Amino acid sequence: MVHTKVVIIGSGPAAHTAAIYLSRAELKPVLYEGMLANGTAAGGQLTTTTDIENFPGFPDGIGGAELMENMRKQSIRFGTEVITETISRLDLSSKPFKLWTEWNDGPDNEPACTADAVIIATGANARRLNLPGEETYWQNGISACAVCDGAVPIFRNKPLYVIGGGDSAAEEAMFLAKYGSSVTVLVRRDKLRASKAMANRLLAHPKVTVRFNTVATEVLGEKKANGLMTHLRVKNTVTGEEEVVDANGLFYAVGHDPATALVKGQIDLDEDGYIITKPGTSYTSREGVFACGDVQDKRYRQAITSAGSGCIAALEAEKFIAEAEGPEEEPVAVSAQKSADNSTVQPAAQEVNGEVKKDPNGAVPEYKSNPLL
Repeated sequence: MVHTKVVIIGSGPAAHTAAIYLSRAELKPVLYEGMLANGTAAGGQLTTTTDIENFPGFPDGIGGAELMENMRKQSIRFGTEVITETISRLDLSSKPFKLWTEWNDGPDNEPACTADAVIIATGANARRLNLPGEETYWQNGISACAVCDGAVPIFRNKPLYVIGGGDSAAEEAMFLAKYGSSVTVLVRRDKLRASKAMANRLLAHPKVTVRFNTVATEVLGEKKANGLMTHLRVKNTVTGEEEVVDANGLFYAVGHDPATALVKGQIDLDEDGYIITKPGTSYTSREGVFACGDVQDKRYRQAITSAGSGCIAALEAEKFIAEAEGPEEEPVAVSAQKSADNSTVQPAAQEVNGEVKKDPNGAVPEYKSNPLL
């Protein structure tokens, strides 16, 4: 059994950003990236995205798998130990926290690892409908994130479809209307579940059509490698009538499932299963346990927001560990006169009435570094 100061569970932008910050702080984090954890390869949902055009620093875009491989390399470069095993059990009842992997999980087995702090970055998986043709045209016309993918060239000035009847579906449809030639929302029931205000906006949009009592039954498209979606078969649930419509994009807005089974019953979750964090932080209801990325963000779910929350989790975990270890030893005292005689550092500048005064020689004062960094 190995003990470490901090363990990160996850493999997406949040997990690797946290790992980069913690490893640069010389805390030697251990990151369990999983092996097809929750049915997703290491790297998270971004590995299923062919082109990412809204992540800063890549003016020509970058593939999702390539972006995650770069993040992984950066984590390892600074000293993160990446383990390709899935955490199957987690005990947060006492410290140090205990973690088991699928390889050693048994009633009599000791934990694979213990840790002073744990960062949960296990993400959330978009729900799929398992339509015929879905697997073939996933990310070749089918997406679960309009904000992520809606602006890519294959969708511009093309007929687009959205499946769902809630606020998310309404928001995605109106977003897509900026790019597609038309947007059609398929609603299984005879009314929208979206809030009244959102529903009214959707129904009044000039480029959006809502088809009630209608479901998608099959995705059709080009019959070649990496072929694109071109049509969609839809069915009226009242009459049973089917038709094939032109469709170059299909966006699912039927919800996500956060990967929180590990911590259910141990930390507070909301009604949808997402980890509850203190607003503006990564703090969970359990001291020493932090959450970042989509596992605690059911609104935005963007790579860049996940990365930002991973940074927050790392800084807060670092602070927690430092406070738990206590203050560093004070340096041996030196007499004030001797210190003054030997010092080559100029006296600190004074601030008077909000104005910083220079030293007698006119030098610019050297400011103290940010204590959080």
